[in-house]
Amino acid sequence: MEPERNEVYERIPWETLEEKKTERPWLMYGLAGALVLGSLAYSFMSNRPGPVDVPSTAGTSATVTVASPPPPPVAAMPPTSSVMAAEADLYAVHPERVIDRVVAHAEWFVAEYLTVDGSEQGRQTLEALLPAGVPLPVAPEGTRVFVEWVRALAVEESGPLQFRVDVLARSLAAGGDGAYQRQPPLQVSVEVRMENETPQVVMPPSIRPADVGDAHTLSLSEVPDEIANAAREQSGGTEILGGIDSGSGQWQVVVVAPAPDGVSRPVTVIVP
Repeated sequence: MEPERNEVYERIPWETLEEKKTERPWLMYGLAGALVLGSLAYSFMSNRPGPVDVPSTAGTSATVTVASPPPPPVAAMPPTSSVMAAEADLYAVHPERVIDRVVAHAEWFVAEYLTVDGSEQGRQTLEALLPAGVPLPVAPEGTRVFVEWVRALAVEESGPLQFRVDVLARSLAAGGDGAYQRQPPLQVSVEVRMENETPQVVMPPSIRPADVGDAHTLSLSEVPDEIANAAREQSGGTEILGGIDSGSGQWQVVVVAPAPDGVSRPVTVIVP
């Protein structure tokens, strides 16, 4: 085995050791700086807006990099007229309420139109309800008309926000000191238009006798004795006109029976 050798240097190369020692930190600093610059360059390039083609004056397209413009302001819609807004509100929001108001106004108008009581208040009310320039009804001296009832029969739309309302009316009339006499029922057609959300009569009404129509034919059959006795007991009547068997043990019996006013009228009694 070769004996261990101990080398002895007369002079240690310190300059070599110091040179290698100083090169290593600068190398690390250079690498770190390169990484930082690379990161900054990538961030800048990724945040840049895309190129936009802008036509040049020579007819060729040039690529110019510009920032994206802010979105243009939304143009405000011009205000509509109050009439158009009112029509839209009436049609879209409250259609049933519009018809209810039109019907109520037509019934009120017919009651005032047919009434004759000689009062100044009645004349003023009717004058306000009639279209401007239409004269008031003229009645013979001493005539009195009392409206017994009015009821709307049908409503038909005849134009934008305009409706034709057919109103049934019954009145009592008297002349001088005479007694009131019931008048034949009338069918009064009234044209009503919504003006600024207010119903108004636009034309004098048309009047004709009410159409009663054909009477329904009622077919009655003979009623068993126990059913007839039960019908008399319930109604207080005496005369049994007949009845209709529903098929489930129930009868509709027509009986002539007196009412609290003393008048005997045909009524229907359900048995049992």
